[in-house]
Amino acid sequence: MSELPTSARPILLVEDNPADLDLTLRAFKRRHLVNPVLVARDGQEALDFVPRWEAGEALPLVILLDLNLPKVHGLEVLREFKARETTRSIPVVVLTTSDEDRDIGRAYQLGANSYIMKPVDFENFASVAAQIELYWCALNKPSSPA
Repeated sequence: MSELPTSARPILLVEDNPADLDLTLRAFKRRHLVNPVLVARDGQEALDFVPRWEAGEALPLVILLDLNLPKVHGLEVLREFKARETTRSIPVVVLTTSDEDRDIGRAYQLGANSYIMKPVDFENFASVAAQIELYWCALNKPSSPA
């Protein structure tokens, strides 16, 4: 597989809450994010991307993962992503409303690269989106897809 430029690699957003999904997409649009955004609306939809990636579809640059998901909980999704050779090196940013110490600790134990609390209003959410874009899409040097 030929390596795509960083700007062409997608971001996977795993979010079941329609309001939070809309807020995130609007914040990225406001920032003129050039990376395509893939959306999974539950944990199983997120895991369904794995066979596609294993078949050669472009790996995401970063995965933004909510924890409180239907079908498969976000921590289990994280465990699966980090257990597989294909997805192990993709950075996973947990973006959630949970500030429970056990969730934070477990997320890092399972390999999360960052844990961010979701802001409640659009301006603060836009600020978080800008920081995510700046760091994960512009500054961070990703590993090359295998």
